[in-house]
Amino acid sequence: MIARHTTALVRARLKDYPAVGLVGPRQTGKTTLARTLSAVYFDLEQPAERIRLDLQWEALVERKKLIVLDEAQAWPEVFPRLRGAIDADRKRVGRFLLLGSVSPALTRQVSESLAGRLGLVELAPLLRVELPEVPLAERWLRGGFPEGGVAGGARFPQWQVDYLTLLAQRDLPGWGLPAKPAMTDRLMRMTAAVHGQIWNASQVGQSLGLSYHTVNSYLDFLEGAYLLRRLPPWLPNLKKRLIRSPRVYWRDSGLLHALLGVRDGAELLRQPWVGASWEGFVIGQVVETLAARGVVVAPHYFRTTDGSEVDLVFKLGRHLWAVEVKLTSNPAEAEFARFNAAADLIKADRRVLVAQVKETVTNGRSGVASLSGLLEILAKEVA
Repeated sequence: MIARHTTALVRARLKDYPAVGLVGPRQTGKTTLARTLSAVYFDLEQPAERIRLDLQWEALVERKKLIVLDEAQAWPEVFPRLRGAIDADRKRVGRFLLLGSVSPALTRQVSESLAGRLGLVELAPLLRVELPEVPLAERWLRGGFPEGGVAGGARFPQWQVDYLTLLAQRDLPGWGLPAKPAMTDRLMRMTAAVHGQIWNASQVGQSLGLSYHTVNSYLDFLEGAYLLRRLPPWLPNLKKRLIRSPRVYWRDSGLLHALLGVRDGAELLRQPWVGASWEGFVIGQVVETLAARGVVVAPHYFRTTDGSEVDLVFKLGRHLWAVEVKLTSNPAEAEFARFNAAADLIKADRRVLVAQVKETVTNGRSGVASLSGLLEILAKEVA
């Protein structure tokens, strides 16, 4: 079994809170991780499991074993019970582990019933640092879902296609998305086509025959299901005109590539959008690897109307980080100079250009790094 870095964070949260919510997309291994922590497990999507929990509730809450409740948002009646059990003995910690596949539903129940009683932890698909033996090119091509072929086998891209079909036909409608599955499929493909670009809801809406208000509301569902990431613009106080719309990225590169019809690494490298794919992959690995260590950053991008840009901007401690992503093994000095000029505009005091280089070279404040090199630098920063 692959060791997940998030496990240590879940254990730490269980020492601080009566309940912990482990959220994230379906099929990322939440159940597998939870069952390494406790054998007391209930799948609340199953009516028989709800009856079993109901009948055993009084005895279970008296025991000192961790209780795992999978897909907790599927049975809202459990939340008042959780609140009552927790409030009856507020000093007890590590009592409940709630698993959920869609953040809006679970977050709503938490805000109404468990505010201040529960800590949230997100489990992303397998991270680069969790699969050091898998070649980087394979991890980028196939994404990080454990069953999606990243660790070998021939399941990519059919597994990803089937995964998205099931989401469009069953899960997203069940979570409240009013679109028909065919429309959801078209929207997924449209967002894949504009991966890494400035989001233009009106343009996408025209292609789908929808208003921009409707497109944005549908996008909220895809983001809440952990499929997409919206990067807002970093807006410093400058005289230059700034781009103020977000960028949209697919969070898992394997899902993106499946939507765009890519089947192997050679085909990926021939695509005109391959640089945007690599950029989104690097951004996701940075944000999600930090989150697995318990460090949540707010990722942004920066761009002026005259072309100065930084792909990823975030605050970490007292430092402002600027990260530029290039799909090259030999970045030119002119590229680094342009990046430095843009980083000067936002007064970033940590600057890294990420490329597919073999050696990371930095002076502690700026430099060129591989993806693994950048992740190592950030790990030392938050240690």
